Amino acid sequence: MFEYDPVLYSRILTGITLAVHVIFATVGVGIPLMIALAEWMGIKRNDEHYRLLARRWARGFVITVAIGVVTGTAIGLQLSLLWPNFMQLAGHVISLPLFMETFAFFFEAIFLGIYLYTWDRFKKKIYHFLLLIPVAIGATASGFFISTVNSFMNAPRGFDIENGVLTNIRPLEAMFNPATPTKVAHVLSSAYLTSAFVLAAIAAFAILRGKDHVYHKKALHLTMTAAAVFAITTAVIGDFSGKYLAEYQPEKLAAAEWHFETSTEAPLILGGILKDDNEIKYALEIPYALSILAHGDPSAEVIGLEEFPEDELPPLIVHYFFDLMVGIGMFLALVAILYVLLAKIRKWNQLNKPILWAIIAGGPLSLLAIEMGWFFAELGRQPWLLVGYMTVDQGATTSQHVDLMIVLFVLLYIVLCTTCATVLRKMFINNPVEKELRDRGME
Repeated sequence: MFEYDPVLYSRILTGITLAVHVIFATVGVGIPLMIALAEWMGIKRNDEHYRLLARRWARGFVITVAIGVVTGTAIGLQLSLLWPNFMQLAGHVISLPLFMETFAFFFEAIFLGIYLYTWDRFKKKIYHFLLLIPVAIGATASGFFISTVNSFMNAPRGFDIENGVLTNIRPLEAMFNPATPTKVAHVLSSAYLTSAFVLAAIAAFAILRGKDHVYHKKALHLTMTAAAVFAITTAVIGDFSGKYLAEYQPEKLAAAEWHFETSTEAPLILGGILKDDNEIKYALEIPYALSILAHGDPSAEVIGLEEFPEDELPPLIVHYFFDLMVGIGMFLALVAILYVLLAKIRKWNQLNKPILWAIIAGGPLSLLAIEMGWFFAELGRQPWLLVGYMTVDQGATTSQHVDLMIVLFVLLYIVLCTTCATVLRKMFINNPVEKELRDRGME
């Protein structure tokens, strides 16, 4: 007889919602910065191509913001309905960044509306650009505040529990916990990198289709230059993240690398298949790399999974999520840096087909890396919902009909994503850039 499990269904529904929302949240944080770069370049160089880039990117951005609002609201609703015990505890401690995230979004939305409806309304173009600064700040602040909530779940601070009662609540300490610096920096940097690659993929696709207008080349050069900067930044922050895990969540790092026995000179395990008795087959081992990642020392000792109770170990599937995230990140960095280097060497053509195809692949792959990163972050924390204080089972609802909610929300997300894709497609197909260039006398 099938047994209804509200905890399992709650996890599934929350996972689906986060998987959908994280895409819109990521571009919601990163795209405003790219729009700001394009408009600033247009003003600085008196180049209307860059300003047109900013204008068209902003039109598409509004659609993704609208979808992100719905999926974000769904997350807020599900936190209360599916994880009531967690919200009862955490709501007292971490409510400040939850409130500030809402404030940051409204701050962004107000100025975004003003920005959109004031194109060509100012004699000095810099005034219109200044309206975009609060949009970019609000988007980044929104990502910052919500990331501190996730950081709190990984490194709870800012409260005491006496006889089962929360006391001495310190909201700022809860926000600025040990996980906050690396978590926030990695989320923001990867959002900028992903947004740059998504926009670059669009430009590269247009060029491959034979649209050789300088507009597309400028779009590609701007986005790939930004991508190269953020790829390097993300890699450096990723290294710091590894060292954070080694100190505060060593079991998560050990699960990510299938590191079962505490040892020195630990190798990094890439890929592979896990057999019985923790035997790893077909994996690529990089000597000393895990010790370097964890402690910056090739001979350092790295704690293995054997040191932890079996019921507190993360699922070992997180190894694949971690590998995919890191592997895609390395691919994006290689492509972006290679493009920039080829652009500097005039005798080499950075617009040859292999490079363009690699950039096009980088668009969806960057989104996949974001998904894999969040799957690793959330599953790697298991079995904890709030590390050291509350397990997933303890935080979940015991209510019925969560399975029905899954069906309803999945249908909602299908409608939202289909609508988003359809609207964006019609928006730009019905008003192609070539037509807009002709209308503006920019052929």
